[in-house]
Amino acid sequence: MAVANSTTEQAILSEVHRLDRNRRALRMWLGFVLLALVSLVLVGGATRLTNSGLSITEWKPIHGIVPPLTAAEWEEEFKLYQRIPEFQQLNSDMTVEDFKTIFWWEWAHRLIARGIGVIFALPLAYFWVAGMVERHLRWPLIGILALGGLQGFIGWWMVSSGLSVRTDVSQYRLATHLVMACLIFAACMWIMRGLSPHSDDAAPTASSRTWAAIIAALSLFQIYLGALVAGLDAGFTYNTWPLMDGAIIPSDLLIQQPAWINFFENPKTVQFIHRAGAYALFALALINMVIALRAAPQTTHARRAVVLFALVALQAAIGIATLLLQVPLHWGLLHQAGALVVLGFAVANWRAFYGEFPRDTIVAERD
Repeated sequence: MAVANSTTEQAILSEVHRLDRNRRALRMWLGFVLLALVSLVLVGGATRLTNSGLSITEWKPIHGIVPPLTAAEWEEEFKLYQRIPEFQQLNSDMTVEDFKTIFWWEWAHRLIARGIGVIFALPLAYFWVAGMVERHLRWPLIGILALGGLQGFIGWWMVSSGLSVRTDVSQYRLATHLVMACLIFAACMWIMRGLSPHSDDAAPTASSRTWAAIIAALSLFQIYLGALVAGLDAGFTYNTWPLMDGAIIPSDLLIQQPAWINFFENPKTVQFIHRAGAYALFALALINMVIALRAAPQTTHARRAVVLFALVALQAAIGIATLLLQVPLHWGLLHQAGALVVLGFAVANWRAFYGEFPRDTIVAERD
């Protein structure tokens, strides 16, 4: 009986070790995907800030991997660009050499997007075939892969909005494109955090999980508002703080009719709402930190609340500096990177209140 018990314990221990190795490999893979997503969003931001997003006027998921290689191919690509309103109304004096500068930003953005599809799909297939993906994670991971495919279509849907009538892309479609990227990013973070070890510390209060969810949701909403600001070039106007157009609450916020359209198409209103959202996020992170420190000052949850508030405060400072400097490229990208850091940490903090994924899944499947 003792020998049998010992054999069973060894088998369980071996299975636990195997599960740990599998989860470690999955975490490393998802961590790499997260870094790639950050690079994709930053290159996308640079594409927007350099007005490069309409330089490639066709959607070629496979053939588009190869850029123009000869002078004739560059001329052909440039002629396609010359057909759209952006060139005709804004860039009619552009040369082929000028065109190459904006082309490379958009091409790099699309190349990284394709690369992320590869670094997600191929390792997932390997882990799946090797039996390293736990059953309850299979559909979520397939769902993320499907969202990635949908994101490629949304990207082209966004670009197409600026090819016939407009001289830029629709801010609605730009916001959809960025939010989808952030949802994919958040989903990868959620799964990676669930595969990580968790502390046994109890939540500081019964509402701590709710606070964490609200902060994560508001972080994502702030990114959505930031996309509207970018889509309307609203960050290049009203470059003062804390006053905006000479007031805390500026006039003419609802000047367009119907009134609701101001929240999406009035640059002043959109920038003001983005500022208000930042104040709300700052206040929520501060209150959450104070509550956690008072209720359970020595817990990992409280320490995370401090880090989260620090990240939100730093992001607010970067946002203010970006505004005052009138959105130079490097500051704009730093602000976008800060938004992803805040979102990622907020999602990880929220996921921490649910504990690690159950560790007996593979053991049960093999019995």
